[in-house]
Amino acid sequence: MNETTDLLHRLLEVTTWRAFDVDAQGRILAGYDGSGTVQLVELRPDGTRVSLTALPGACHGRYLPGTRRVVVSHDAGGDERAQLSLLDPDAVTEPVGEDGLVPLVHDPAYIHGLVEVLPTGEVVYTTNRRNGVDFDLVVRRVDDGTETVLYDGGGMVGGAAVSHEGTRALMTRPGRPALSSQVLLLAGDTTTELTDAGEHARYLAPQWLPRGEAAVITTDSGRDHLGVARLDVRSGELTWLVTDDEHDVTARLSPDGETLLVVTDDDGTSRLAVHDVDGTFRRAVGLPAELRGGVADFLAVPRWSPDGTGLAITWTDPATPADVLLVDAARGRSGVVASSREPLEDLDLVAPTSHGVPTPDGETVPCFVYSPPQPSGSSVTIVHGGPEGQSVRAFSPIVQALVGAGHTVLVPNVRGSVGYGKRWYSLDDVERRLDSVADLAALHAYLPRLGLDPTRAALWGGSYGGYMVLAGLAFQPELWAAGVDIVGISSLVTFLENTSPYRRAHREREYGSLERDRAFLERASPLTRIGDVRAPLFVIHGANDPRVPLSEAEQVAAAVRANGVEVEMVVYDDEGHGLAKRANRLDAYPRAVAFLGRALG
Repeated sequence: MNETTDLLHRLLEVTTWRAFDVDAQGRILAGYDGSGTVQLVELRPDGTRVSLTALPGACHGRYLPGTRRVVVSHDAGGDERAQLSLLDPDAVTEPVGEDGLVPLVHDPAYIHGLVEVLPTGEVVYTTNRRNGVDFDLVVRRVDDGTETVLYDGGGMVGGAAVSHEGTRALMTRPGRPALSSQVLLLAGDTTTELTDAGEHARYLAPQWLPRGEAAVITTDSGRDHLGVARLDVRSGELTWLVTDDEHDVTARLSPDGETLLVVTDDDGTSRLAVHDVDGTFRRAVGLPAELRGGVADFLAVPRWSPDGTGLAITWTDPATPADVLLVDAARGRSGVVASSREPLEDLDLVAPTSHGVPTPDGETVPCFVYSPPQPSGSSVTIVHGGPEGQSVRAFSPIVQALVGAGHTVLVPNVRGSVGYGKRWYSLDDVERRLDSVADLAALHAYLPRLGLDPTRAALWGGSYGGYMVLAGLAFQPELWAAGVDIVGISSLVTFLENTSPYRRAHREREYGSLERDRAFLERASPLTRIGDVRAPLFVIHGANDPRVPLSEAEQVAAAVRANGVEVEMVVYDDEGHGLAKRANRLDAYPRAVAFLGRALG
């Protein structure tokens, strides 16, 4: 292996931690990928670490309050059909496989998504078992298996929260405008729309206040940026608690309803603070000295301890793969409970600088630039998925390995990205899709200002980022020297026709409708212009991908090859939407990086 491959292997083999839950005794339910996929580990206050699962694929879980049981969410081979099972940590003598779990909600033909565990020992979940398309919201009593359906009104279920007395629920579902949502109050057989389905606003993470007359919610209703508000469940009136006109703000409410952990998104970094429930600032939360300029990973939601004294969070930054932190809310301090940094301490990992890249139509694309100590002049632009995703200042083996190979790496938040306000995330909806693709050309035009060679520029992206790679190569063939497409969309039409039915209904709001917008979808599809592609292409896909079917990769690879252009394609039979298993990442990513090395010279 050469030095770049050596470095990438080392970076990919670093193990990471995630915080999933905290119980009343201070035990933390964590995710650890030492086996190659994320499995459950219990971190105990005395420093003991007990490995709980050894499942075929990645999993996550929550403690079942009042018991010593864990609710485990797991799927098969990345198919995203989550199943729910129970596990007793005290009975584990060695990590258990599927046969060591007690089934709770099982039907492998459908998805059962864990939403919440209640203090009463009940489990709240969503499921599409009624018709395979629409999701219902269900509460299941664990002791006797009885279930109550809270919502079966169709569509996707976003966030949900059951009231303290257990008789009502708040739920968010998609609204009519792209990336918008609506809040419903569910009470017995009555469903009340607290917000308008036609409002162009997001409502996220409803959390009941103890007396049950209101909830804390994150929203950008009437604002450009997300803020934290009190939502009156009788009138639907919002009262703002914490806002910032320049940044998105989110919050997590303590179990006693007295305290908020407030997280401010500042250009891809997280600032943490503790506030009173009325929004009054108490104190900032300090990080350990070795951690700075990173993000609290909300894929693993910060979890308050049952007594409300602290929280377990997941933290990552360019030099920290993923650590578990325990936050002391009273003191505004945090400490590392499980660290991932030690294997990398001898490496000089690069932190990005922040740039605003101008576009011909007067916009500015936020962009992080990772520069090697001795730039070779080549560049790789990495586009995130979504499209309503966000590139943040997180650890990336790919970025650091490319920088180690001498490439300058640009990580933009093109229009359509979240984290920079409602106006920005709306600029790629439906007929504006190609405006987002045009941002790639603006990034390319910026390369000489960074001292880079525009003839040695490549694209890399996954999922929607894969679409952007293919669109860049097809619509701007004179600009790009190579592309790496990971589980990307090659045709918006065939993607919508062949994706899982539940995702089609959801995604048509963002991309456009097959019925109404087919002509535009054809025009915006890379496959329509595939004859213009000149640059070599590397394609990675999972055979079990329920979001972007394997056929998307197969058709673009075949079409590019038919034009005499180099294509290298790798497919993994045990993967879904992306590469969850370390063994597959160790195989695919060094090949992709070596491919770029050859293409960029």
